[in-house]
Amino acid sequence: MSLILNKSSVLSGSFLSITGSKSESNRLLILKALYPNITILNLSKSDDTNVLHKALASNSDTVDIHHAGTAMRFLTAFFAISKSDDITLTGSNRMQNRPIKILVDALNSIGADIKYLNKKGYPPLRIRGKEFNTNKLSLDSNVSSQYISALLLIGSSLKNGLEVNLKGQITSKPYIMMTLSLLNQLGVLYSFEDNIIKINRFNDLGVKKIIKVESDWSSASYYYSFVALSPINTEIILSTYNISSLQGDSVITKIYKEFGVETSFNDNSITIKKTKISKQTVAFDLNSSPDLAQTIAVTCLGLRINCSLTGLKTLLIKETNRLLALKNEIKKLGTNIVITSDTLSFNNPNQINNNVTIQTYEDHRMAMAFAPLSVLTNIIIKDPDVVSKSYPNFWNDLTKLGITINKS
Repeated sequence: MSLILNKSSVLSGSFLSITGSKSESNRLLILKALYPNITILNLSKSDDTNVLHKALASNSDTVDIHHAGTAMRFLTAFFAISKSDDITLTGSNRMQNRPIKILVDALNSIGADIKYLNKKGYPPLRIRGKEFNTNKLSLDSNVSSQYISALLLIGSSLKNGLEVNLKGQITSKPYIMMTLSLLNQLGVLYSFEDNIIKINRFNDLGVKKIIKVESDWSSASYYYSFVALSPINTEIILSTYNISSLQGDSVITKIYKEFGVETSFNDNSITIKKTKISKQTVAFDLNSSPDLAQTIAVTCLGLRINCSLTGLKTLLIKETNRLLALKNEIKKLGTNIVITSDTLSFNNPNQINNNVTIQTYEDHRMAMAFAPLSVLTNIIIKDPDVVSKSYPNFWNDLTKLGITINKS
């Protein structure tokens, strides 16, 4: 199935309520499994969060997390310390080709019992829960921060806590800080100095906390793109967002100033407004927020401005190779781009071709990142249901903005 997004140069709606952050929700679900008296409000409605929620409640000895990469990494660590019998942790074909060796090696180095059932370094895994015999480990930090967060989330429940020595430049550091902040909200003590993170053991299994999940900034990013591509004075109100956010993707408020979009915080909502014409060239290092790369690249394409993005190494091992996917789809729209293993760039983008079909590669962000081009032209999104991975109400919310969507 495909969706045809008809050209809608003027957005007629103004207010949208966005689902809770997937990143915060998934971390809190692991912590709730360890400390049952936590109450979580505004939990994400995403597929990834639903899959993780069901997995934690399952009594089966086989857990299939489908496409949910966060669930695979967090559950690998969680099951490694659980008191259950052998668990087989598996996922989709794509998931079975996404590396997990760095995390498995780290866990096994401190006493975990994890084995590969098929290809070495990749799911499916056989995990036997046990008590660890040491609490110090080292791992490379220039890959997915989810490996690090998976370890930190279980650290407070280990008998001697956990000490993690991070080697090299840290990728997506805001996600690590999000994990540490949520632990701290429970009362867990930690230190983070000179690339060494120490998590103290936390004995209070009766701790009672109510934590409200902030709405997802990654989901908000697509509306920043819509506003950036719209006429001056276009504005959208989104809720629920905080000026002091745990989410690294909240940097979108600063990035989109370069595209002439201003953000105002009003209690628990934000107003995003197009105030001026954007620059002709932008360059961003997205090492700390790589999930914004697709959105930003498409915004630049739509505004026909030069684009240079770096810090994109982790995009190679996401739901798809996002750099290659961007290259393929942007070329169809009429502009050639240059990619490396870590960068993306294009200069003097051409006028966008009309009625182009965007392949989504089983990647939710490909579908949502290209949708804002409907402000400028008709655009066709292939396999649109992939958005359920993080934002199941996305297409319905677009209709609230006055965008006409037809199935084909």
